[in-house]
Amino acid sequence: MILGWVCVILLAMDFKNLSGRAPLVFALAIATIILTAPHAAAQDGWFSPFWVVTIFNKGGLVMWPILLCSILGVAITIERLFHLREKNVIYKGFLVDVKSHALKGDVERALRVCKHNNVALSRIVKAGLQRGKYGVLEVERAIEAAGAHEATLLQANLRGLGVVANLAPMLGLLGTVIGMIKAFNMISQAGAGNPGLVATGISEALVTTATGLIVGIPALAAYHYFRGKVDKFVYEMEEESLQFVEDIQHAIETLASARHKSVSSGNEI
Repeated sequence: MILGWVCVILLAMDFKNLSGRAPLVFALAIATIILTAPHAAAQDGWFSPFWVVTIFNKGGLVMWPILLCSILGVAITIERLFHLREKNVIYKGFLVDVKSHALKGDVERALRVCKHNNVALSRIVKAGLQRGKYGVLEVERAIEAAGAHEATLLQANLRGLGVVANLAPMLGLLGTVIGMIKAFNMISQAGAGNPGLVATGISEALVTTATGLIVGIPALAAYHYFRGKVDKFVYEMEEESLQFVEDIQHAIETLASARHKSVSSGNEI
């Protein structure tokens, strides 16, 4: 079972680059959990080393999709924690060099600085620099388009985390309904004189409800945490990009003014 969760963590660390291998890693994780489940179930009891498997077995078939939701939620959470770091999104240190080169007219060197610092903000600035020869308006449009694209990338996999947060409690509710149906069927067949028979269905109902909430609540909290973090990064990138456009525009106006004065003085001579 530990090997299964190790596979999940490895998947999450490089989630974007595992598009072809992701199903294989997920299958390996589930397979290791299934293969170790019989051995774990043999040691029954709430305080046994594998008491989680004991509870899982009491929950019934609905526990399997809840387990899949938990694996997906953990994988997305680890992946987002790894990628949504400030040094991977906004590294403001390179802006000083980029602005110094861009204001001097050395666009090629500024582009090399952007390529060397491959973060979201540098890619936005790079898109603006590549359109610099077409004027400030084109620079601004290119930065806006690149910013929208980077904002979409920052929100990658968050929809999946939101689905997990909403789906897991609903699956728990489904397990509750199924467990209560079993309980009432037992009551109708054996009567209410044997509470032990009824307790099995009620136990299944309560276990699935609790498990669905245990999976869904952290997923919902992580979803809103990452959404807030993405909004913060998008706001900072917009501020830095607008400041960059203003600096470039000011430099162009200064250069044009200097050329105009030079031409005017030449005509007077």
